[in-house]
Amino acid sequence: MRVLGLMSGTSHDGIDSAVVDWTMAADGVLTGVVEHVGARPYEPELRAAIVAALPPHPVDMAQVCRLDTLIGQAFAGAARECPAADLICSHGQTLYHWVEDGRVRGTLQLGQPAWIAESLGVPVVSDLRVRDVSAGGHGAPLVSAFDLPLLAGLPGRAGALNLGGIANLTVPAVPVAYDTGPASALLDAAILAATGRPYDEDGRLAAAGRVHEGLLAELLADPYYRRTPPKSTGKELFHEGYLARVAAPYALDLADLLATLAALTGETVAAEIRRHRLDTVVVSGGGVRNPVVMDELRRRAPGVRFLASDELGVPSDAKEAIAFSYLGWLTAHGLAGTVPGCTGASEARILGTVTPGRGPLRLPEPLAALPERLRLR
Repeated sequence: MRVLGLMSGTSHDGIDSAVVDWTMAADGVLTGVVEHVGARPYEPELRAAIVAALPPHPVDMAQVCRLDTLIGQAFAGAARECPAADLICSHGQTLYHWVEDGRVRGTLQLGQPAWIAESLGVPVVSDLRVRDVSAGGHGAPLVSAFDLPLLAGLPGRAGALNLGGIANLTVPAVPVAYDTGPASALLDAAILAATGRPYDEDGRLAAAGRVHEGLLAELLADPYYRRTPPKSTGKELFHEGYLARVAAPYALDLADLLATLAALTGETVAAEIRRHRLDTVVVSGGGVRNPVVMDELRRRAPGVRFLASDELGVPSDAKEAIAFSYLGWLTAHGLAGTVPGCTGASEARILGTVTPGRGPLRLPEPLAALPERLRLR
């Protein structure tokens, strides 16, 4: 079954896509042939509208309606650029993740799937996170359901790390998966506020700065890092206003601020790697391309082998799109797409809602068991 996964993460810079042809074998191994990966940036006006709707900015229902439509149309446009698929799984764009006292009360992803189904004529699985939240889970990181069979068979104590706007870690040995804190969220907020550019390309400015230990210590004192997993977070907490409040008294120049924020990402992730005594970490996401973040991570987690997900057949820039292709495949086959120990849900749940395409809705026969291992090529 060929499934197109569409994903836009907490960096809200565009839409990643991946078409994977999935084949289940009798031995419980699911093979995925990655036929296409791509990325389509948001149009500047749409990205600006998304940024303007993120916390701590106020929004009204007219903005929500417009964004739901425009993001849905953008996802449909991204889908049209991909090879044909039997099913599409769309994550949409997270606009708000409602967390109170460590519990997720709700989560909102915009990008109306009807625009995708109407444009492509095939069924669309969408709105995956809220099903896990309704069962008491955090709805994140859903990629843990993909990580566990992907890492199966790796020697030692392995984990999977994704460095997007927020960093998340999956540890199969427990099992547990959770957001460790910001990856690029605060770095991007700092450079956007200072220069209008969306990110620090190749970490060049951060590389020219020096870590301010006082500010780093204050950032590390945030209560989020002491919460017990499973836990999740987003730009509801780690946004420009948060950074301005904490960093303003230090009056650092931009390079030193970015160097300090890269150290924050490195230390908060490395602390969790050390806590779980991991010896191999499979890394993906845009943060892989920031050498300053990666250097901080290696320095603070000595002896750990950091392996790009590409070496397991999963292009690091497209891992989450591939993971959502997999989650769509699970839903189509009547299989749960959550791991309760990872998200905190009471039980595993089949994820998402299905919007039919142009013809009658026909899904495959349900399968009895989840894949034991994933093999990507």
